Amino acid sequence: MATFLCKALPQISTDWPKWKIFFCDERVVPFDNDDSTFKFYRDNVFNKLPLSQDQIVTINPSLSAESAAIDYIQKMAVYFPPDDLPRFDLLLLGLGPDGHTCSLFPGHKLLNETSVWVAPITDSPKPPPARITLTLSVINNARCCVFALTGEGKAEMAKRILADKEDLPGARVQPTCGELIWLLDKDAASLL
Repeated sequence: MATFLCKALPQISTDWPKWKIFFCDERVVPFDNDDSTFKFYRDNVFNKLPLSQDQIVTINPSLSAESAAIDYIQKMAVYFPPDDLPRFDLLLLGLGPDGHTCSLFPGHKLLNETSVWVAPITDSPKPPPARITLTLSVINNARCCVFALTGEGKAEMAKRILADKEDLPGARVQPTCGELIWLLDKDAASLL
């Protein structure tokens, strides 16, 4: 998905000043660390877009995962009513080789978390272990969720979720009052 965004976002015509960008998940590492999702998008996407710094809502990477999740909820609450689930217009989601999306991994207890908007994870099976993630209740409240998969490395997982209907985290993305879109290139769709 990252490659897709790097190419596609700078080409769209939109009213950029109206955008607010949040992260569906983030690794709790300094922003200059190569594991930082923010660093990747800052260096490869945001620098190509007419965005101001205040349009990008980031975590505080100097906090623990638990405190970073609470802090991110407080940052989100500025833009969403505190008594309702956030309703994002669009969530662009990736899909890992194990079927994870955001930092919601197969068999992890966070798949059932409903009490918070953003949850910490300190035992991620994929390094680094400390992260924050939107919960499925927030993801499934979005107006639109988009999975963008490219390459043959995504073909097996696309098949397992879309054709075989395996109960993997990516398959649990089912917007309740929105739409779900899967964008697959020829290679990613090769087993369907």
